[in-house]
Amino acid sequence: MTKASAHAYGVAPDFGAANGAGQMRSVVGALLTYGLVVAVLMLIICAATWALASHSGSWHTAQKAKLGIFVALGGATLTGGALVWANWLLGLGAHL
Repeated sequence: MTKASAHAYGVAPDFGAANGAGQMRSVVGALLTYGLVVAVLMLIICAATWALASHSGSWHTAQKAKLGIFVALGGATLTGGALVWANWLLGLGAHL
């Protein structure tokens, strides 16, 4: 099906479908902000747990806390990347 025949059948993108892009951008931004706050809190708690467990000689707890730090850093990275990606997609959708 060519582009001309697609318009002849009334099949075309709905450019008015993204009217709430501004509201959706603020909701996505708020949710991702909460995600970043949780990741930072997890980083602080895991770092304190790692320090205390290393000091007391509990190697198993220290290892789990170290893993928690890496998970928190990965979560913060993915959350920050998701915010950039969502803003890019909303900006791209406005230009289609």
